[in-house]
Amino acid sequence: MNVEQIREYCLSKKDAEEYQPFGPDNVVFKVNGKMFLLLSLDADPTQFNVKCDPEKVEELREAYDCVLPGYHMNKKHWNTILVDGSASTKLLKEWIDHSYELVSGRKKK
Repeated sequence: MNVEQIREYCLSKKDAEEYQPFGPDNVVFKVNGKMFLLLSLDADPTQFNVKCDPEKVEELREAYDCVLPGYHMNKKHWNTILVDGSASTKLLKEWIDHSYELVSGRKKK
């Protein structure tokens, strides 16, 4: 996934909104006024932060080299995902969905 595909996917979520409170280099996606994804626009490789169930945080970090503790975030609840080709688009979308569901309280149908 590239930056635009991630952006489009996030905005396809019900009630998702896009903001740039941290300047032009980052985009925040919120639902119900709460952030579910922070996307860096100038990182190479592309990277984004997503919320994660604290019980799954370490499991994902150990299983995938592209999953790191959330950069500038609460490391107990956030992961940084490097879009380096090592995780499939399907998996990236699952992690985005998980974050959206945690923040919105909605389950994927």
